[in-house]
Amino acid sequence: MNRLSKIATIGVVLVSLTALGACQRGSEKQTLGTVLGGAAGGWAGSQIGGGSGKIAAAAAGTLLGALIGSEIGKTMDEVDRQKAARATQTALETNRTGASSTWSNPDTGHSGSVTPTETYRTDDGRYCREFQQTVTIGGETQNAYGTACRQPDGSWEIVS
Repeated sequence: MNRLSKIATIGVVLVSLTALGACQRGSEKQTLGTVLGGAAGGWAGSQIGGGSGKIAAAAAGTLLGALIGSEIGKTMDEVDRQKAARATQTALETNRTGASSTWSNPDTGHSGSVTPTETYRTDDGRYCREFQQTVTIGGETQNAYGTACRQPDGSWEIVS
C-alpha cells in the first residue's frame, strides 16, 4: 500500500471507530469524526514517514485525517452508524474468515461491508481479528483494513 493510500484509508477505519462507539447527534458526530480522524491520520503519517520527514508526514496525516473524519462524521447519520455497528459486531463475533456482513440504509443510499480476514490469539490470550471494511457514501467506495480485539466484557475494540 502506498503512502497516500495508507492515509486515505483512515476515513474508513474512522467509520469503524465511530460505529463501535456511542451514537452522537448533529455537530457532535462531526466533532468526534474530526478528532478521531486527526488522531488516526497522525498515527498513519508517523508510520509512513522517515527521519525528519516523519514529523511532516504525521502532521499531514493529522490534517488529512481530521478533514476526512469531519466529512464522514457529517455525512453518516445515526441510522447509518447503527447499521454499520451491527454489521461490524456480527462480522467480528460470528462470521468465519472471508464471510462478509453487509449493511445498507435505503434512506441515505449509504452502504458497507465488513469481512474478517484473519483470526488469531495474542500472547496475552486475547482473540483478535483482522478485517476489511468497505463503505460507500455518495456513490464513492472506500476500503480500509483494521484489527479488532475482544475485550473482557465481550465487546470488540479496534486496535489499528
